[in-house]
This record gives sequence, C-alpha cells and structure tokens, in this order.
Amino acid sequence: MPTFPDEVLTRTKRGEIEVRSLVDRGRYVRYRYVHPETGEPMEGGKLKLVLQADTGRTEEYFLIPTKSKRDLLIPATEKGDRKIWDGTRSVDL
Repeated sequence: MPTFPDEVLTRTKRGEIEVRSLVDRGRYVRYRYVHPETGEPMEGGKLKLVLQADTGRTEEYFLIPTKSKRDLLIPATEKGDRKIWDGTRSVDL
C-alpha cells in the first residue's frame, strides 16, 4: 500500500481515513443569462459553469438556484467556442 503525507489525509464523518487526490487543475468561467433589454437575470438566475482543465478538456454544468438555497448542478452538453459579455465588450470563453 502506498504511503501519503499527513497533509493530504482527511477523516470522514464515519472516522475513515481518505486521501485528497488531484483529478485535474485548470480554470473556470461562470456566466449567467440576462434579458437583452432589461439586463435582468433570466430563468430564475440560472448560471453556466465551464470548467477548463490545463489539458484543454472542458466540462459544462448548469447551476440552478432552488427555493431551499441549495443549488442544483446539472451536466450540460459542451457547446464549444463562444463569446460572452464581460460588461463592456464580448470576450472569448
């Protein structure tokens, strides 16, 4: 069995020891959908979360707010390259 440094070990609620193991590293983009005339959030404040790994792989999710204040994370199909509005101009995702 491999040995791990103590700083990467954690204990579960049941008292079992786990290792925090990196899956990948990268950056992310969050954006919301707003009405083009009013600027108000559309669809109850739904957000899109795009995770971009350093390897170039992306994963996309919808973050949907609920009444219980616990957001739903729903996988979304990857849409590829697109532009988003940063408040002053369109920028690449």
